[in-house]
Amino acid sequence: MKGLFKSKPRTPVDIVRQTRDLLIYAGRSPDNRESKREEKMAELCKNIRELKSILYGNSESEPVSEACAQLTQEFFRENTLRLLITCLPKLNLEARKDATQVVANLQRQQVQSRLIASDYLEANIDLMDILLAGYENTDMALHYGAMLRECIRHQTVARYVLESQHMKKFFDYIQLPNFDIAADAAATFKELLTRHKSTVAEFLSKNYEWFFADYNSKLLESSNYITRRQAVKLLGDILLDRSNSAVMTRYVSSRDNLRILMNLLRESSKSIQIEAFHVFKLFAANQNKPPDIVSILVANKSKLLRLFADFKTDKEDEQFEADKAQVVKEIAALEPKDRP
Repeated sequence: MKGLFKSKPRTPVDIVRQTRDLLIYAGRSPDNRESKREEKMAELCKNIRELKSILYGNSESEPVSEACAQLTQEFFRENTLRLLITCLPKLNLEARKDATQVVANLQRQQVQSRLIASDYLEANIDLMDILLAGYENTDMALHYGAMLRECIRHQTVARYVLESQHMKKFFDYIQLPNFDIAADAAATFKELLTRHKSTVAEFLSKNYEWFFADYNSKLLESSNYITRRQAVKLLGDILLDRSNSAVMTRYVSSRDNLRILMNLLRESSKSIQIEAFHVFKLFAANQNKPPDIVSILVANKSKLLRLFADFKTDKEDEQFEADKAQVVKEIAALEPKDRP
């Protein structure tokens, strides 16, 4: 008999609406009835898990696109995302993880061929300020950081972050003593500087002076080995990208930059040496080297040629060997330039 009176299953829209009501409740100051609050918070956590199950599927079933579209539409129809982000610190750890996955998935959900998350975030761009400030909160950093990386898949959001004052803080976040948070900040920093090519090129051109001054002094010359290794690798990725050719030309015309890269070439770490070589080869290949770059390379010619004679990757790498041969050829042929 019991089966005859099963309650009607809730639709994705019902679950989003109920979640929204519970988030509004959770955001209020605690009332006196602690047991009631605990019950409501448990219900909220259960709902967030259900949202995740609809979006990702579960062990028994794949996600259903119609259910995902209904959920997404209702989620962004009102301020559910804002409520979820601002209430995240009040949730338990499992619910925070589930909420992070829900937010991540929603950035990719299309409704009638539109990424409606992008439109919502454009109209609520201040939410990025909350996510970015999360790096200063040990409990929230990894959750907000993961959400942030998904949100900057949208070009307008990435542009906002690049042009904000937060960009300068990344140089400190990357070196936070908490390894996991520092690594998360480094992953976001890399995503910001590599995903949207035209936006990145524009940002680097406009902000060249302060950005590379900080990049050199705080990252490439950091006392932390991991920071230096990640930074020189990312620098190579940035400068070797065709979209950034104007920035690359400017970077390889600076004697200070050359000095830093030559120091990195002398590191005891093989991986830093190899990554530094990929940037150094751009200085060597520049056919319009300024006289002060030529004079530094000429003055260090014999040291550089000696270094490259023993320079090998762990695995055979034809491209690396070809690049090295070209660099050696360029340096060997250098003669002092008379200054104009």
